[in-house]
Amino acid sequence: MYADRVARLGTENAFRLGPMIAQAESRGLRVIRCNIGEPDFPLPDHIRDEIKRQLDAGNTHYCEPQGVLSLRDAVARHMRAQGIDAAPERVVIFPGAKVPIGFAQQTYANPGDEIIYPSPGFPIYESFTGFIDAVPVPLYLREDRGFAFAAEDLARLITPRTRLVYLNFPSNPTGGVPSPEDLDGIAEVLRTRLPPGARVFSDEIYEDIVFDGGHRSIAALPGMSERTIVVSGVSKSYAWTGGRVGWALLPTVAEAQVFRNLNINYFSCVAAYTQEAARVALDSPLRAPTLKRMVDSFRERRDLVVEGLSRVEGIRCALPPGAFYVWPNVRGVCEKLGVFAAHGELPEDERARTTPVTLFQMFLLMRHGVATLDRKSFGRIGADREQFLRLSVATGIADLREAVQRIAQAARDRAGFEAFIRETAQARPW
Repeated sequence: MYADRVARLGTENAFRLGPMIAQAESRGLRVIRCNIGEPDFPLPDHIRDEIKRQLDAGNTHYCEPQGVLSLRDAVARHMRAQGIDAAPERVVIFPGAKVPIGFAQQTYANPGDEIIYPSPGFPIYESFTGFIDAVPVPLYLREDRGFAFAAEDLARLITPRTRLVYLNFPSNPTGGVPSPEDLDGIAEVLRTRLPPGARVFSDEIYEDIVFDGGHRSIAALPGMSERTIVVSGVSKSYAWTGGRVGWALLPTVAEAQVFRNLNINYFSCVAAYTQEAARVALDSPLRAPTLKRMVDSFRERRDLVVEGLSRVEGIRCALPPGAFYVWPNVRGVCEKLGVFAAHGELPEDERARTTPVTLFQMFLLMRHGVATLDRKSFGRIGADREQFLRLSVATGIADLREAVQRIAQAARDRAGFEAFIRETAQARPW
């Protein structure tokens, strides 16, 4: 019934986990949700008030498919303030920052072309490569480099078939941020090695959530604006995930028009009243203090979780410099609990679709009530060799304290893990 490409399309497990959380809760377990990347702050008053004002003014009809000019002007100003060459004619507005990820692959890559993306990384980068029949080329992020990568790591992967290189700083899921020296080196590799017409996709959705220093876009470096697509939006910085307003700065006006035409074909336009509220989010003098309060809170939560997890035997947890996630290495816990042996004894088909750390992730959820995401949720290729979990700290601090305590208990509960494996033998939806 379906076209072949449907079977090649992946997903985002942060949403897929919902039914399993509901299953755990149906048994009376209170689940602490550390799985979803959504700030738990309310939408700031000044943004909400602008939405109301726009609705009262009747701004509820079709608008320009590229995006309303007032918002595109604000985005261009915002980027120029970061040293990026930007003009509203090269800005396109989308329903969220996720949309241009797939649009870029459809625009620049033919079947058989190569797409480089960070792994672990936002899962949609890898997901779309199969959908368009491109060749996925994971750029593995190393724990010993703070989950950034060196210029030489990227240089080894670029070939004449490379069409897109995805960058994501600060990173989801690791919170990694490159040093200024590393970013300069990455830019030099891209300037000198990238084939003509290939593009860099700089996903900067977490640009405002940096704990030490400020955000630095690769598009602001010499020779990079003409080959870089810069993407961001309102979801993370303004706790407005439901607003679905994102944007991209394209290298040329002609490319912006291609993306505008994709907008027309897929969804016509983004609601004008939300676009005007997004303009206020960028332009308001309340922007800086609102961001500071949120980032300060994330810093406090990050420190609490990293300190707590680092005290658990078998867990190693780095202090992320950005975003609102922690990315602990739980290999030692998996060894203590017998996870690797349990995984090795699974039926072959089940073993092929899961990983050892997935078993620990589901044990945490179903027996100890902590929802997290496993390593394969952030790129399946090569995921079986690494045992990491992602915890979102965009959760109340009291819940985070309890989550750390529950993880510590789970790390000592070998008998509970063995019982969990026996009891779920006939029904493992993950």
